[in-house]
Amino acid sequence: MQHDLLLEYAGFWRRVLAMLIDTFLLMLVMTPLSYLIVRRGDFKLWDPLGGSPGDFWISALVPAVFIIGFWMTKGATPGKMVIGARIVCARTGGKPSLPQFLIRYMAYSISTAVLLLGWLWVGFDRRKQGWHDKLAGTVVVRRKSRGTQAVSFDR
Repeated sequence: MQHDLLLEYAGFWRRVLAMLIDTFLLMLVMTPLSYLIVRRGDFKLWDPLGGSPGDFWISALVPAVFIIGFWMTKGATPGKMVIGARIVCARTGGKPSLPQFLIRYMAYSISTAVLLLGWLWVGFDRRKQGWHDKLAGTVVVRRKSRGTQAVSFDR
């Protein structure tokens, strides 16, 4: 095992702040889109469950493109950038692969489904990994503060 003395795992409350920032930014994008596309009735197709194709595009595709796009290009969402954090491969410390990012994003539903336990896990895990991180083989790191535990990778 090798330690990167310049990094630490991003903690629970910092990650909560990052998620709140990202949620706010997504709402800034999704709310006008929802109004322009769905509320104006531009989509005439009707779904018996109450949704429309516009609902799907806005509620499912926009967040996926936003989040995965930022992960692929910047290694972090805007919220993570604000807190100085980025997502790395838990094994190598390098940039995660596209499959890792896709697994991580899809695993958000698992982290959420069981009373948010997968998200809360970050607060108790030694490496501050949520279930989505564990399933994707990723960790969220930031520059090390004084006196905190350094990150280790299995290189």
